[in-house]
Amino acid sequence: MSRSAPSKSQARAAARLAAVQALYQHQMEETHLASLLDEFHMHRLGGEVDPELDDAQYAQAEVAFFDDVVKGTLARRDEIDALISGKLAEGWKIERLDRTMLQILRAGAYELLARADVPTPTVISEYLDVAHAFFDARETKFVNGVLDAVAKAVR
Repeated sequence: MSRSAPSKSQARAAARLAAVQALYQHQMEETHLASLLDEFHMHRLGGEVDPELDDAQYAQAEVAFFDDVVKGTLARRDEIDALISGKLAEGWKIERLDRTMLQILRAGAYELLARADVPTPTVISEYLDVAHAFFDARETKFVNGVLDAVAKAVR
């Protein structure tokens, strides 16, 4: 299959999905960060088929953006978790969240905190798309609500 140069938005969307997958893998396996990044660079980035293209070309991820989201999320995890925890409904604890959901929220919160170059609506919309890949509409609305509350607190 031929590979076309993806648009910046396609490359970043692929990077976000891969970042959530990498963060999930890191949490589940406690993989060393350098090994995790190397595995994704060598075997996973660019491996997602873009369903919008009729000829099934691959959408390559923006590697530097992927690295920033993964490294930044892990480096600021305590700060991010405190921020997310403060936006959950009364009685909910972050430990109660589905592990994939937590990684989506962490990555989105990181972008809202640290990536002022990415507009708030873009961050939220992109992580809603990631949530759609794993969850139904109810959980996606939850992601929207939490990330919107985070955005209002940090931007």
